Amino acid sequence: MRFMILLVCCFFMSSCSSDNNDDPSTQLNALCSTEELEVEMDELLALTVSEVNFSFTVKRQDERQYTYNKGDASLQTSYESASTSKLVAAVVILRLVEAGYLSLTDKPQDYISSWSISSTDPLYNLNLTQLLSFTSGLEVEPFCLNLGSSNFETCVNNIATRNADNGITPGQSFYYGGAHLQVAGLMAVKAFDVTSWQDVFLDFKTQTGLFLNSEFDLPSSSNPRLAGGMHWSGEEYIAFLSALKNGDLLNSNSMAILLADHTEGVSISYSPIVSSFLMEDWRYGFGLWHECESSVFDCEVGTRVSSPGAYGAYPYWDKNIGYVGLVARQGELGTFESGLMIERGVRETVELWAQCQ
Repeated sequence: MRFMILLVCCFFMSSCSSDNNDDPSTQLNALCSTEELEVEMDELLALTVSEVNFSFTVKRQDERQYTYNKGDASLQTSYESASTSKLVAAVVILRLVEAGYLSLTDKPQDYISSWSISSTDPLYNLNLTQLLSFTSGLEVEPFCLNLGSSNFETCVNNIATRNADNGITPGQSFYYGGAHLQVAGLMAVKAFDVTSWQDVFLDFKTQTGLFLNSEFDLPSSSNPRLAGGMHWSGEEYIAFLSALKNGDLLNSNSMAILLADHTEGVSISYSPIVSSFLMEDWRYGFGLWHECESSVFDCEVGTRVSSPGAYGAYPYWDKNIGYVGLVARQGELGTFESGLMIERGVRETVELWAQCQ
């Protein structure tokens, strides 16, 4: 709406009578002020109701970054990741696919000698693509995923035991849960020929310079929950998003796979988006959601993707405009919509800011 008002105003201004008169971006940039828009974002975010303090940051195509801190929150504050770690784990594993250590058609038994799904079980055919897209059919999560004292590999084998003969055919249903990434993570450990996920993640840190002070350490470093077990700071997560956006982490083929809709035509066994008050239909890629503000998915795939967490942290990438953003916060479990609502309350102004040069 504000963008349309700017264009209407521009129609009556003599300064808009140049040869670029029909270019909306030219008209917008002639009228907008980055500094004034940042003041407006300050005012909007100051009025935002949140039960916990938070940091809000966005970074646009020219690398200009805006940050607002509420209360004592900062981009250096350490937060429990909840599901925001899903995108990180997916990218780490995709880089191993790029390097030739794994293939997306690989199966758990190709690397995990103790994998106990029998060849007569439909789950025997589940592969890495289905694990990363949460369509593998592994819907039961053993409690060991939440026990720091559990052994990572033993717990993954427990996933196989608990899901065996569940009657689900891989690739036919989507279940948003933690078992898929845990199995994919052990496949990565075995394929990379290291002793733990920490070794895999350390290699990622060394190669990229990202998340140097972050860890997969929940419920413990020896049994990290890849789908929700990081500690990170906003400063480190926005740097990760920016590197992903700039093409520094994945090649074009891997990026296309990451951003593809891997749930089209798949039945929804469980989705926290469908069960939330949003009443919206989002799709899923690898470790990320394809957002759509509609009860029926009618949006362009890959236009706006995100990986919100259950404590209300909300990392996202607006590919249409070309900027990344993050609401960094840690509220109560089950408050994932809170971060999204903070962002939506200022989105209109942020979109103008992201396009204002």
